[in-house]
Amino acid sequence: MDYPLVSIITINFDHPEVTCQLLESLRKISYPNIEVIVVDNASPNDDPAMIKATYPEITFIQSRENLGFAGGNNLGIRVARGKYVLLLNNDTEVEPGFMEPLVSKFEADKNMGAASPKIKFFHSPDTLQFTGVSPVNPYTVRSHGYGFGVKDTAQFEEDSLTNFVHGAAMMVPMEVIRKVGLMAECYFLYYEELDWATRIKNAGYELWYVHNSLVLHKESISTGKMSPLKVYYMKRSRLIYLRRNISGFPFIVASIYQLCISIPKNALSFLVKGKSAHFRAYHKAVMWHLKHLFSKELHSNPTF
Repeated sequence: MDYPLVSIITINFDHPEVTCQLLESLRKISYPNIEVIVVDNASPNDDPAMIKATYPEITFIQSRENLGFAGGNNLGIRVARGKYVLLLNNDTEVEPGFMEPLVSKFEADKNMGAASPKIKFFHSPDTLQFTGVSPVNPYTVRSHGYGFGVKDTAQFEEDSLTNFVHGAAMMVPMEVIRKVGLMAECYFLYYEELDWATRIKNAGYELWYVHNSLVLHKESISTGKMSPLKVYYMKRSRLIYLRRNISGFPFIVASIYQLCISIPKNALSFLVKGKSAHFRAYHKAVMWHLKHLFSKELHSNPTF
């Protein structure tokens, strides 16, 4: 096969040792034509200097401010030279031969707009995290992953179309990015890859799960598992996705559902469980939307 250049982009935010573990796994891959771009998102505590010192072959970008997942990746995409861009979470590690199936799939099908490999949990490598995703419910603004959390018994050993790709590991052709634009930076964290995938699909491209490419994911090292920070951005971003991608009658029903059922139920749940910090984070996310009710920036997409 030919080996077109692939630009691998990862974001570092504190925990530089975790990023180095990813880079070490990338040194062992069999695909011969890559560039690796690490964007440090203004790490507040841990000095990222060890990353470039240990892996001098990478392109290292130091952001002056924390741009979030979308903004940090966009910074990397703007300097990428590859035919394909592969976004990898810094808390992933890859198998040596993971790249070839992804590139081969794209090279054979020019209608592919984005793809993700099979993703398993790093600390439970027999357990699946991603093999494809259901459509987003237009009323609850939720989806579910096929096979999420179940044991891998070779039940997902065929490539398949998927409604969304996974932000922990997703490949997109540079040509597609130039057509649909970069990720929307209003999200900061969560839902930005769903939004991007929606725009890619709306542009006429297909999204795929590639079964014979494997990535292992350590999951939520930077934000914590259901921390107040995660609660805030998950709720804020879910409502942003609703406002950007759902319209007409479904938008009216979804808004009523959020205002009358979802928001009161979840807020009360945090209070009953004594999770005051989570409640404050949830309340802050809802209030953010009231403050930005007529924001035009909420509907803009950055370009090169």
